[in-house]
Amino acid sequence: MDKKEAEDLKKKLFNNRENGWKSKSDEQKNEILNYAKGYIDYMNYSKTEREIISSSKKIADEHGFKDISSYDNLKSGDKVYYINRDKSMYLAVIGKQPMENGLNIIGSHADSPRLDLKPNPLYEDAEFAYFKTHYYGGIKKYQWTTIPLAIHGVIVKTNGEKITVNIGENIDDPIFTITDLLPHLAQDQMKKKAADVIEGEDLNLLIGSIPFDGDVSEKVKLNILNILNERYGITEVDLLSSELELVPAMPCRSMGFDNSMVAGYGQDDKICVYSSLTALMNVENPEKTAICIIADKEEIGSMGNTGMESHVFDTFISELLNKMEVNRPNLLDKVFCNSKMLSADVDAGLDPIYASVSERNNSAHLGRGIGLNKYTGARGKSGASDANAEFVAEVRKIFEENNIRYQISELGKVDVGGGGTIAYILANKGIDVIDCGVPVLSMHSPYEVTSKLDLYEAHRGYEAFWKNA
Repeated sequence: MDKKEAEDLKKKLFNNRENGWKSKSDEQKNEILNYAKGYIDYMNYSKTEREIISSSKKIADEHGFKDISSYDNLKSGDKVYYINRDKSMYLAVIGKQPMENGLNIIGSHADSPRLDLKPNPLYEDAEFAYFKTHYYGGIKKYQWTTIPLAIHGVIVKTNGEKITVNIGENIDDPIFTITDLLPHLAQDQMKKKAADVIEGEDLNLLIGSIPFDGDVSEKVKLNILNILNERYGITEVDLLSSELELVPAMPCRSMGFDNSMVAGYGQDDKICVYSSLTALMNVENPEKTAICIIADKEEIGSMGNTGMESHVFDTFISELLNKMEVNRPNLLDKVFCNSKMLSADVDAGLDPIYASVSERNNSAHLGRGIGLNKYTGARGKSGASDANAEFVAEVRKIFEENNIRYQISELGKVDVGGGGTIAYILANKGIDVIDCGVPVLSMHSPYEVTSKLDLYEAHRGYEAFWKNA
């Protein structure tokens, strides 16, 4: 066999894992870059779960979706959504086939690692005013010091008034930060393990230093409360019923001389929210009912009534069945057992600087397309749903027939660590599920990195799944 024949055989038999940009025409590259502009804009207005739901509702409304409460009856082709406490959202395009035949579901999550204010956050020390924080999700605490931070969220008074807070994003806004020790005096600190360099109780947000002009104690704290009272009409006790989150006050932007990447906070998992949501906007009259989940609380175990562990999603599907006048006992269970799902969550991209934690042959690479994870979990697949081979083959078939760039990977070396998604929760209902998302560098950091090609392939892949599964 000559060299050409051997190369042809190799091309035929090997799993081709080439960089996806190589196969794209100039026109396709422009499509990818233009799609990413919309994503970047979306990210800059959607840093918290409440903001994600607000932005997603606007997109859905513009594409003819309506709140499910506005329908008495549903039929094929109808587009509906349900918003759960402003922090999670379920959307559906009613299919031609009976829902008993199953649903095609794609589920992502809107929450990201961050810092939350404690219920009693405000205090003064050495004529500085601070907010105490409690970190949310898995973070490296030292990454959250000495960066500009913004405050987003709501304050709800006992009279029902809800005040929206967003400080630090506009160029004229003040920003906030968490200070760190200067290297000249940090000899003892630098000897600590990275996990202990910054203690959780030391993630205190510096918010002011001017004292109130009056003969009272805690003058700086009083001055801050006076400012908050003048601006928002609140007193310190109103902070008890608030949800205020600290997020990086840095815009999401294009990255690299070639503009091939996106850098920004919260791409885990907002990149999958955006790519799946915009894909659903292209779905008209599907064979099977298309469902898009935007969940909350995934980063802390999916608990609570806005997380996937709650029964609110089941209630939404039951309401679809009710409004189609087909519901009956145990039908919901049958619907789920006949359903298929892509758990749209990000994957760890191979970082060559830290390649020792990855097994290269089974790692996701930026620029090679959407990533499939047959299982996540830790060590001996603990906590994983582990998709069956038949369903993996079905998803592969959809992607290959629609020329979607994809790769199948694991989350790092076997005994190095692990992670989880909402996949197991839906699998527990009897649904065939596989994790399917975008590879990310610097995951859970204040500034994550993704590939625009992978973003676009995820969008195309999700659309193909809804139209062909």
